[in-house]
Parts: sequence; structure tokens; C-alpha cells
Amino acid sequence: MTQPLNLNDALKQAIQTEKDVMDFYKRAAEATQNSQGKKVFETLAKDEYEHAGHFFHVYPGTDLGAFEDFMKRPPSAGLALHANLEKALAAGGSERQAMEIAMKEEQKLEKDLLDTAARISDPKIKAVFEKMAKETNHHYQIIESEYARIMGMVHETDINTFVRE
Repeated sequence: MTQPLNLNDALKQAIQTEKDVMDFYKRAAEATQNSQGKKVFETLAKDEYEHAGHFFHVYPGTDLGAFEDFMKRPPSAGLALHANLEKALAAGGSERQAMEIAMKEEQKLEKDLLDTAARISDPKIKAVFEKMAKETNHHYQIIESEYARIMGMVHETDINTFVRE
């Protein structure tokens, strides 16, 4: 049996998660030498900032303070997401490893958002969670595409060339 959903807690957790992922992408962008990969991470960080704003807009609490101030707080300490990235970077990690971590995180986040949405009865808030799940899936596709490019795999923009040969 599932635990009853506390909507305020779910929204607060979603805001924090989006900020944590934004911080991850900012750090990955800092560590990425490839200009195209850096741009992907920077774009994703910006998107996560906007996602947090969507949740923040429907969050009724005042305990987080102003949105801008909340988003400027230092990254959360001790998160596995950040620790995995720092561990990979310390071991000479690359953009590829950051993307592998990011793809796993985006898949997990999409599932969590959809699971939470399924438990929400308020249509306005449910729609926010569903929209963010859809955008999270889109992030996964962006990362997967860039990952394929840096790995030298067939990129979707080249598919007509390979299909016709």
C-alpha cells in the first residue's frame, strides 16, 4: 500500500530536485571542454531552472523564500548525483561520463514525476507534474543524441544517409 501523498511535500521535493539537477548541469558544463557538449549542459541547466519555477509557482508555502534567492543557494551537499559527477571528474572523467550519469538521472526523474502525478487529484498541479515529466523525457532525448554524437554513433540527423546507402 502506498503512503498518502502530501502535496506540499511533493511540490517542495520537486522544486529541490529541479534545483539539484540544475546544479549538476552547471557543474557538468564547467567541466566540459567540448563547446557543443558545454552548450547542451548549459541549456539543460536553464531548462531545469524554468522547471523549478513551474513547481514554485504552484507551491503554496512561503518557507522557501523568494524563488531567485532559493535558486542561488549553494548546491545540496552529499547528493549521490553530485558525488557521482565529482568522482568521475576526479578520476579524469569526461563529458561522456557526465552524460551517462545525466541520462540515468533523467530517466529516474521522469518515472518519479509520473508516479507522483498519478497520485495527485488537483488537475492544475497534476498537469504541472505531467508537463515536467514530458520535458524530462525530452532532456533524456537531447542527452542521448549528444551522447551518440560524441561516441561516433549514427546520429538521427544522419539517418537518411545511412538508410539510403
